[in-house]
Amino acid sequence: MGSRQTWPEIRGSKQYQGRWVALDHCRYDSKTAQPVEGSVVDCDEDLVALCARMQESGSRHCAILFCDDIEVDAPPRSTRLTPIPGRSITH
Repeated sequence: MGSRQTWPEIRGSKQYQGRWVALDHCRYDSKTAQPVEGSVVDCDEDLVALCARMQESGSRHCAILFCDDIEVDAPPRSTRLTPIPGRSITH
């Protein structure tokens, strides 16, 4: 841990899947304010245990994210089945 990686690289690693990951020295996306890159300083399946270790070590400025196995570049799915009808104006 400790090497700089992109979030897609971290999410693609079996080492982190299903765990909470603490990232330090993050670079954030300007539109979403989500971390896109950082140095992994610790990880754990238990969020409380991870936060306790971060607090004990003085690493209080880390971003903590859950690393799931959802494809990162997948477009969001639309739940709308039918288009919204347009309004007509009658005079």
